[in-house]
Amino acid sequence: MAGATTFSGDETAPFFGFLGAAAALVFSCMGAAYGTAKSGVGVASMGVMRPELVMKSIVPVVMAGVLGIYGLIIAVIISTGINPKAKPYYLFDGYAHLSSGLACGLAGLAAGMAIGIVGDAGVRANAQQPKLFVGMILILIFAEALALYGLIVGIILSSRAGQSRAD
Repeated sequence: MAGATTFSGDETAPFFGFLGAAAALVFSCMGAAYGTAKSGVGVASMGVMRPELVMKSIVPVVMAGVLGIYGLIIAVIISTGINPKAKPYYLFDGYAHLSSGLACGLAGLAAGMAIGIVGDAGVRANAQQPKLFVGMILILIFAEALALYGLIVGIILSSRAGQSRAD
């Protein structure tokens, strides 16, 4: 094999790393899209009854939109860590990046579902009883925290990549 470039590391490992980056972004954006759509339907329905509360009821839509940013952060962290030509990239690194992306992405998906359901019901209930607003915001904060947990774990897991062998 004259002229072939040498590759130190596992040749299939980057596949798992890039899969992790894609999973982080795709699942987080799915959660963001679901949360935005579901709570947006609630805002539209509530706006018919109480149009003066529409801007106040946009909070769940904004919180759902932030979930996609979490996936983008992890995807960028993972993709910048994959450079097999500069540094050996082993299966351990690929699996670390895959687990990082799945942790962040699936946590974002779960949070988006929770924000969508709570946002939809919460803004409709808030239109009938304004005292429910603070309770709705607290529930939304706890739902958003689920995605933050996934982001934190994703950062920790992606930082483990590159620690499999002493090079």
